[in-house]
Amino acid sequence: MPNFLIRPIEPRDNAAVAAIIRTVMPEFGADGPGFAIHDAEVDDMHASYARARSAYFVVERDGAVIGGGGIAPLDGGDADVCELRKMYFLPAARGIGAGTSMMQRCLDAARRFDFKRCYLETLTGMDAAQALYRKHGFTTLAAPMGGTGHFSCDRFYILEL
Repeated sequence: MPNFLIRPIEPRDNAAVAAIIRTVMPEFGADGPGFAIHDAEVDDMHASYARARSAYFVVERDGAVIGGGGIAPLDGGDADVCELRKMYFLPAARGIGAGTSMMQRCLDAARRFDFKRCYLETLTGMDAAQALYRKHGFTTLAAPMGGTGHFSCDRFYILEL
């Protein structure tokens, strides 16, 4: 039995999730222009994922939010494609199965929303994340899809749902 909980984001989680994103992304050199750290939604993730066919979940352990991840329609993409978005974990959430559990929760939501494919963007150096994506069946793409605005990402993946 895991010693963490994955649950839908609540308004009270906004500050913790923003802090996680702003802590983890620079750890991997993803704090410059063209990275998700600068997206307007970072400060109000609850409202940003309250829209149709979107969901964001947090990882909670001992009452503290230590990670998160979500899905939403791919901006500028086909209606049947979602994007795995802003999945980041503090060190306390790594190596405990939270990534695998979060991935399953997000993919289950994507299927429930009737998406046919799931896309994601990442970057060189996020090796553990890329291993998790491949473990769940994601395959690499040669170029980005949609119009996320994350022009600094250099790795792209797709999964047939």
